[in-house]
Amino acid sequence: MTEKKPDETTLDSVNERLKKIADQMEKVQIADYVALLNRPRRLIFINLYTGIARGVGIAIGFTVFAALIVYFLRMLGALNLPIIGDFIADIVKIVQIQLEGRAY
Repeated sequence: MTEKKPDETTLDSVNERLKKIADQMEKVQIADYVALLNRPRRLIFINLYTGIARGVGIAIGFTVFAALIVYFLRMLGALNLPIIGDFIADIVKIVQIQLEGRAY
C-alpha cells in the first residue's frame, strides 16, 4: 500500500468537501433560485401574489382573534366582577359603537 503525500491527502479532503457542498446546493435547489432571479417579472408577480395572500390572511386572522377577545370580554362582563366588570363593559360598549359606525 502506498502512502499518500500530504498534498494528496489535502486534495482528497478538498475534493470530498466540494462534493458535500455540491450535494447541499442541489438540495436547496440553488439553480431554480438563480433561474428565478434571472426573470425579474416572474419574481415581482410571485412576490406580489405572496404579499396579497399574506395581507388577506393577516386581516382574516386578526378579525377572528378580535372577535374572540370581544366575545370573552362580554362573558367576563356578564359575571359582574366589581372593578374589572365595569372596565370590560366600557371596552365592549366602545367596540360595539365603533362597529356600528358612530362616534362615542
